[in-house]
Amino acid sequence: MKRFAFTLLELVFVIIVIGILAVLAMPNFSTNPLQQAAEQVAGHIRYTQHLAMMEDKFDPTDPTWYASLWRIRFYESGTPDNYYYTVFSDLDKGSDADYGAGKRELAIDPLTKINMHDASNNHNMDLTGSFGISSVSSTCDNGWIELFFDNLGRPYIDSITTGANPPYSGLLQNDCNITLVHQTDGNATITIAPETGYVSVSYN
Repeated sequence: MKRFAFTLLELVFVIIVIGILAVLAMPNFSTNPLQQAAEQVAGHIRYTQHLAMMEDKFDPTDPTWYASLWRIRFYESGTPDNYYYTVFSDLDKGSDADYGAGKRELAIDPLTKINMHDASNNHNMDLTGSFGISSVSSTCDNGWIELFFDNLGRPYIDSITTGANPPYSGLLQNDCNITLVHQTDGNATITIAPETGYVSVSYN
């Protein structure tokens, strides 16, 4: 007599095996704060690009429309240095992220549903306090490390607002490398490609 179905015992065994394989395949960030920080920042850069592509900021009636583009900005403050970042769209073009009652410039973290602002609001954005990052540097900008994205997903650097021909003078021309340094775990480099804004992470 032919059998055309699995027994309950066989199904349970297969489910257990799949569960074990899934647990083994999951990346473990809990023991490596540098990797956790780098993957989070890379994900938030991609999310910033997504927001920019979903919400076209171009306005032919506004000569400074580019000042309200979605961006991710890294900050350095205090002694010793503390590094954090935020994701926002500068709607009032005041050159900073406004938050509080009635303010809608900050992105909402899709995982935590919390405003993506500094440590006073969202501890995940505090690279030093939450992950032990001791330095953040970039090859593509001086001063503030800041990346903008337009509706095509193209990345721009901070000179988008200060160049001779804004915003296109700020269009990223070469790979932008943002390096996170951890005192014990080494370095992580987040690379953003020009034109496509493709994001990758490497460790050394």
